[in-house]
Amino acid sequence: MPLFLLRNMFDPERQEQERQDLAEALKGLRKAAGLSGERLAARCAISQSKISRIERGKTLPSVIDVQRILDALGVTDEVAKQLLSLARTAKVHYKSSRSYAEIGLWRKQDELKALAETSKVIRYFHPAAPSGMLQTRAFATQVLTPTVRGRPARNVERTVDARLGRQEVLRDQSRTFTFLMTEQAVCWQRAPRDVMAEQCRHLAAMSEWENVTIGIIPNRVQIPVVPLNTFIVYDERLVLVEIFSGEVVLRDPQDISYHLNLFDAFLERALVGKDAIAFLKSVAHAFMREHD
Repeated sequence: MPLFLLRNMFDPERQEQERQDLAEALKGLRKAAGLSGERLAARCAISQSKISRIERGKTLPSVIDVQRILDALGVTDEVAKQLLSLARTAKVHYKSSRSYAEIGLWRKQDELKALAETSKVIRYFHPAAPSGMLQTRAFATQVLTPTVRGRPARNVERTVDARLGRQEVLRDQSRTFTFLMTEQAVCWQRAPRDVMAEQCRHLAAMSEWENVTIGIIPNRVQIPVVPLNTFIVYDERLVLVEIFSGEVVLRDPQDISYHLNLFDAFLERALVGKDAIAFLKSVAHAFMREHD
């Protein structure tokens, strides 16, 4: 199997490398077939300019595009299988929580920090709990401590330290962060009431930062679609979707566009600015009142 197919296909930092791997493989096959870009374009009914962008790594082709190119080149079934597999993994990657547990779950925090540090506009949608980027130490410790059978064991203290270290990127005023969450994400009691109150006050304080926007979708509004998953959109280059057992990375432009539309639809119905701050402070007050 070619070396490029043995590389880690999940790591978001390898996006550019994957694009180049696929580009170089397709270009190499075209040259080996003795075809010019123009002749290949004519054979597979794809414009010559698009073929050129694909071969230079400027455009990530769809699986259908790759299939058409491979058919036009007349490659063997084995080669076609390998290249189509690369095309699919370049679009969608899955990483299980267990695989992170094997190497240390704090490494996930390091990967997320690196993603934020290489992005300018980051949008977070969290329907069930505040983003790790906004969590206090006490709240993060509570949510990162395994409580359900089958959840991977973890070094909680080291993972919490990594999560809090990841938050340093928020201080970079050249980047903008929008955190969108439901009322349940704020109100569901994932920790003792005093910890919940502190977490709400922390969210309210973070709302004051110039490069940070926090939106709360109240229960009373009609929402356009069921909020099924947590997702994060980094610029317009990838979407990270969190599920119970791990994460899925989407890089197809259509998937990215759809998640941006979802985000905007939810944001239109959210409390932001002073309204969000007032809501968060009221929830903090309620937790403390019940705590007393």
